[in-house]
Amino acid sequence: MAMDAERRLAALVLEATSHPALFAFSELLSLPALSKLTGTQYASSLDVLRLFAYGTLKDYKSNSGNLPALLPDQVRKLKQLSVLTLAESTKVLPYDQLMQELDVSNVRELEDFLINECMYSVQFATGRDLTPDQLNNMIDTLSDWLGTSDNLLHQIQEKIKWADTMSEVNKKHQKEFEDKVEEAKKSIKEATTNGIVSMKYLPASPLVEVLTPYLETFWHQS
Repeated sequence: MAMDAERRLAALVLEATSHPALFAFSELLSLPALSKLTGTQYASSLDVLRLFAYGTLKDYKSNSGNLPALLPDQVRKLKQLSVLTLAESTKVLPYDQLMQELDVSNVRELEDFLINECMYSVQFATGRDLTPDQLNNMIDTLSDWLGTSDNLLHQIQEKIKWADTMSEVNKKHQKEFEDKVEEAKKSIKEATTNGIVSMKYLPASPLVEVLTPYLETFWHQS
């Protein structure tokens, strides 16, 4: 009974590491049942699952003596995962490096693999499982990003507050100006009523200059 369960678990690992749409394995690794493979004849299946979660094809090549032979679908999947790992650290991947990491003998074979087998999408990006060290680095990076976002939000709020204040100041100045214009209009009207008929008798002021068109129209109508 126990051996049958171990065999089914090993088959599950094989299916998962061969599936064309599955690229994260931490959740599967966290299953308590899988720990039962340790020390059994299927223990290497657990090592394979760890390899697909965190390793690369180069890692497999260096330890192939302790791991089972991979199926073609698994090899393709591990190559795809290896490209993802390389892309985490650099934006430009030289062909020479890719050929070495993917165990590819010529450029044509490499390009065919990259074009036909690797993941390209505008809507989303495929990620890999994180080791504990990588997780800590990601937490630090996200914490820095959160701090920067908070500072930016504070600056935006300050700018909005400043803009609101300036808007109120401008409204106040506009109201004061309009009140002075009305006051000047009244003064001019009273002056003309009392016999002042020419602009030259009015005191010089910016308001008079602003009101010149109004005044000229007013006297033409009088």
